[in-house]
Amino acid sequence: MDPLALARRLRFRPVSLLGLAFALVLASATAAQGTAAPSDGPGLRWVGRFDATLAPWQEIRLKSGQRPNTFRFAVWDEVKAVEVTSRASMSLLGRPITVDLNATPVLCWRWRIGATLSQADMLRRDGDDYAARVYVSLRLPASALGLSLRAQLALARAMWGPDVPDAAINYVWDNRQPVGTTRPNAYTDRAQMIVLRSGDGEAGRWVWERVDVRRDATRLFGPGNEAVQLAITADTDNTQSFARSGFADFHFVAVDRACEEG
Repeated sequence: MDPLALARRLRFRPVSLLGLAFALVLASATAAQGTAAPSDGPGLRWVGRFDATLAPWQEIRLKSGQRPNTFRFAVWDEVKAVEVTSRASMSLLGRPITVDLNATPVLCWRWRIGATLSQADMLRRDGDDYAARVYVSLRLPASALGLSLRAQLALARAMWGPDVPDAAINYVWDNRQPVGTTRPNAYTDRAQMIVLRSGDGEAGRWVWERVDVRRDATRLFGPGNEAVQLAITADTDNTQSFARSGFADFHFVAVDRACEEG
């Protein structure tokens, strides 16, 4: 059946499904899985130490004709990083990941922004932009997928491909909401937003983050989830604004292990 005909039959609005596909990370079917870095060891899994190739990370463009971001490798204040420049644009840099969230549930990284987006507002679809955004896409256990959700995901995958994830957590650097704010994305509750930084007080310098992905995923979507993809971006298409941001040193660690900040 034609996907739009199926949408009408199931009483889903295409705009809602478009939001689902855009708000969740679309995994790149051609992206290589990548192997564990030599420095991996017990309680440590590196997934984002960047060099000039950026491999195995690949750009993911979400909409035909949409202006994409620019991603490039940069040594920024002595940090080997991805620099993202976003001018009224949106695309992602993402990679598949294989990580045991029972052994290494904590994701560490550092990021920086030039400034927050003054016109952004995470409560509105037309304000759903961020100076910096980290996506963790999830595969949920079969027991967590009810009939209605299965139908919605099947339709979204029929329209945009098989790699639309079951759910996603978005860790964001917001302009106005308090740190710790957790709420559904303006387009879909399958993407949950968590504000880690807010405002411009720490703009212009690298700051470290440490988040317990397993705990957040369990709290938001129930137990037994699998992290399947990581993606980064600056997002300015809705507000037609500008952002310049950096990301570096993504790795998962055990709960009792410090981030590798050296």
